Formats: sequence, C-alpha cells, structure tokens
Amino acid sequence: MNPDAFRYDGKRALVVGGATGMGAATAELVQGLGGDVVVMDFADITLPGVTAINLDLRDKASIDAAVDECGGPVHALFSCAGAADGTPGIEKINFIGHRHLIDRMLEKSFLPEGAAIGMISSTAGLAWERNLDLVKEYLDSPDFDAAAAWIEQHPDKADYMWSKQAICGYVARQAFEFLKRGIRINAIMPGPTDTPLARANADLWLTFGSDFRDETGTKASTPGEQAAPLAFLCSDAAAYVNGITMITDLGYVSSGVTGSYPPASPAVDFLLGKF
Repeated sequence: MNPDAFRYDGKRALVVGGATGMGAATAELVQGLGGDVVVMDFADITLPGVTAINLDLRDKASIDAAVDECGGPVHALFSCAGAADGTPGIEKINFIGHRHLIDRMLEKSFLPEGAAIGMISSTAGLAWERNLDLVKEYLDSPDFDAAAAWIEQHPDKADYMWSKQAICGYVARQAFEFLKRGIRINAIMPGPTDTPLARANADLWLTFGSDFRDETGTKASTPGEQAAPLAFLCSDAAAYVNGITMITDLGYVSSGVTGSYPPASPAVDFLLGKF
C-alpha cells in the first residue's frame, strides 16, 4: 500500500466539535496530514489555519446555516461534538444534530463519491445490539424534529448512553445505503479519555477502569490517541472498512468479556446490557 493513503493531501475535512478534546486533536492531526480543515463548534475555535464556523447542534436552523457556509466538497466528515449527562439538549448535541448535518450535506451533494464519515461513540454505547429493536425505532424517525419528538415520548433516553447506542446503530445501518453513494461511515468507541469534558466529570469518567490501568501500567487515553484511529478510518488507507464501531479502550472491554481481567467483567456486562 502507498503510505500516502493515510494522508489528506488535496482533501477537505470538516470536524464538527473541533474546538476542544478529541475533535480538536482530530482537526490538528488531519491538518498536519495535509488536509484543508473546516471546524464547526459552539465553543471558540482557536486552531490556526482552519476555517471556523459557529454551530449549535441543538438548533436546526444553526446547522442548516453552518452547512451552507461550509459548502462542498467535504471529503472527510468527523462528527466529534458531544456533551455529558445533565446538559440541556444532550440528545441533539450527541446524535440528532449530527444526523441532521449529515443529511443536509447529502441533500446538497457536499459529500462526493469517495467521501468518508467518522463519528465518536463510546464504550457506553456497547448495548446497542441488545437494544436493537428500540434503536431502530428511534432511527426510523425521519428527521430532526421527529427524533426530538421521539425523545420527548421517551424522556429516559435523553442521556449519554442512549445517544451513543444511537450512533453505533446509525453507523451499522447506514453503511449499506451510504456505500451505494460511494460514501463510507465508521465510528470509534473510546474508553476513558482525558478531555475537558471528561475532566468536568472526572469522578465518573476518569476513574472508570483505573484499576485496569494500574495493573497494566497505563494511563487514560489522550485526545490524540483517539484522533489517530478516527483519522485512519476516514483515510483512503481504510478504503475497505465500513459500518464498524472500533473499540479504542486499550483492551478493557475485551478483557472483561473474556474474563482475562475478572474485575472488568461486571462493568463490561453492564455496558453490554446483560443486566
């Protein structure tokens, strides 16, 4: 394989949620790999050399305006914005708004043949297959407003875990339809990652799996360590990778599933929806 397949020379990339955390690391990495980078975010965008566009994923009109301002083509679309439980409109920030933005990009033919979409889910979304019937019902909501109405009817699903399950189900289900248009879609499922969002919820997010990391002499992931697999999934080097949610947690889930690290098994069983 040509090593240039990992690069983004001559490509235009859009990073949604690229002001901080994993999104910022992705924007910086893709820019360093030769990409022409556009960053959309509600927060201030400080990365030099990118095109900055204000965006509120809770507001359909804001998404539409941001897409129009961005224009096309977009060869790599990274859906990185996310919020923690307790954030008003979390269901829109974490999934509904991202899906609407993708839909608008497709409607306007801003995603050409050969484009790729990379999303950030989480190991918190592992139970999507166990809850597939309900996930599919949610995904059947045809647009932004219908999805928001579905959440209003299921208020217990306006949370972080459900939004991440929705991303996993969306990636898997859209892989076929998007591929018919020449577009791939994948996601990563990070474990604990030292981002501003995680630090704001450190007692829950950054302590998770700490015993596993102590045993293995490792630390919580850096944003850059998550940006690298995400950038790979949207590069030409991953041309035959489609519809997957790649677990990027240094093996915690695998160790829990197999029992090779028994203390992880109860937490992993919970994340998988086994109880």
